[in-house]
Amino acid sequence: MKRVSVIGAGVGGLAIAIRLKIKGFDVQVFEAGSTYGGKVAETTSGGFRFDRGPSLLTMPEKIDELFVLAKKNPRDYFQYFSLDESFRYFYEDGTIIRAYSDNKKLASEISKKTKVSKKTIYKYLNKNKFIFNATSHLFLEKSLHKIKSYLSLKVLISFFKLPFLNLFKTMNEVNKKKFNDKKITQLFNRFATYNGSNPYLAPGLLNSISYLELSKGAYYPKNGMRSIATSLYKLALDLGVRFSFNSQVEKINICEKKTRVTSIVLNKEEIISDIVVCNNDIHFVYNNLLSKKFFKKSHKKSERSSSAIIFYWGIDGEFEKLDLHNILFSKDYKKEFDYIKNGEVYHDPTVYINITSKKIGHDAPLGKENWFVMINAPHNTGQFSDEMLQKIRTNIISKINRNLNIEIEKLILTEQLVDPRTIEKETLSFAGALYGTSSNTKSSAFFRHPNFSNKIKGLYFCGGSVHPGGGIPLALSSAKIVDELI
Repeated sequence: MKRVSVIGAGVGGLAIAIRLKIKGFDVQVFEAGSTYGGKVAETTSGGFRFDRGPSLLTMPEKIDELFVLAKKNPRDYFQYFSLDESFRYFYEDGTIIRAYSDNKKLASEISKKTKVSKKTIYKYLNKNKFIFNATSHLFLEKSLHKIKSYLSLKVLISFFKLPFLNLFKTMNEVNKKKFNDKKITQLFNRFATYNGSNPYLAPGLLNSISYLELSKGAYYPKNGMRSIATSLYKLALDLGVRFSFNSQVEKINICEKKTRVTSIVLNKEEIISDIVVCNNDIHFVYNNLLSKKFFKKSHKKSERSSSAIIFYWGIDGEFEKLDLHNILFSKDYKKEFDYIKNGEVYHDPTVYINITSKKIGHDAPLGKENWFVMINAPHNTGQFSDEMLQKIRTNIISKINRNLNIEIEKLILTEQLVDPRTIEKETLSFAGALYGTSSNTKSSAFFRHPNFSNKIKGLYFCGGSVHPGGGIPLALSSAKIVDELI
């Protein structure tokens, strides 16, 4: 029986451990932290519970697939519900747009609040569906770094569709021309942030991201986002996967003669491994686990994705105006991204407020709410200080007060903070970038690190810093790709 060592118990690591155990491999997962889940974590304070990382669920079928493969009933492990309203958007002039998951309701809402017609919305959403269906087979389900991935009729047809996939215009150029409306352009530009990119640089192809949320559907787990990781961990245990927590792998040993993995080193002990799958930030692997001869300079130079600054506030009060997911838009979206590009934080940032107690009553005490308050931020280059973060906090509070006509600071009962420095330290994400490299160029998808090593046999990679990208659905896709490669 081949022995597999999975380094990292994030969602990608859990998924590949499950897949390989089902196939009969002897699988052990080594996690440097004290628990499973990676960025899919939670935190509590003063009777409030918060999802610490991802806060929106799309493509839940990718989670269900793992249970079906294991011949288990997904609902025995994991339960979720669909959202009638995915997001609520607030603009400085007082306009509020509800982004309904039902396309008819969405088109009606947008046409009611703006000059954009229902027909224009339908055409736009259908185009994004076309783009997603034309590209997902290759970009999300296959390794882009194996010739055989391109040798199929389905992929060949996709290449013929390239001129119609908005690859040669930016997201903003496509949206601005389509809608001729600042509010709706801004709304759809926002989907660039789902993989840490800039809509004024990222290719229009990425507009297809909105299809997942607005057409395929937005969902939320009945026990919070953390339950995604918990359900996968429980499945892995039931299948016989072994876990070692508080276990920082120190080195991956390579047989020089055959250039293949032989073992990993943990507390100076050698653990024989026929296959090693790394569910870590790719920079950590090359800088800490492999010898210098395998270091990849090209990936260090790749443009990093954005990061985030998050405040977790226990709020004394309830606000009917807000829903589960809320966006308070910046007045000048382009300037906000220009600041991020230059490593700075704009004084009027777009603010995301996630309130899970709207759907899960026990996430906050009676009559109170748990606010996850986030802004997009540049990755860490040493520019962040406590003084800078205090100024950012003041700007966020000012933004909330202005848009919601409240004085929120008086209502903050508990507070925790995560910034790019924290993210880098806690998740070993290079420079605190949430999604590894950005997708700000036409070719960026092809330059993400492959899911296997070109130089070392038996070494594979999954998770958000490698192909196909960050976020729960893509981390699960990366595990599936590795499974197929092995």
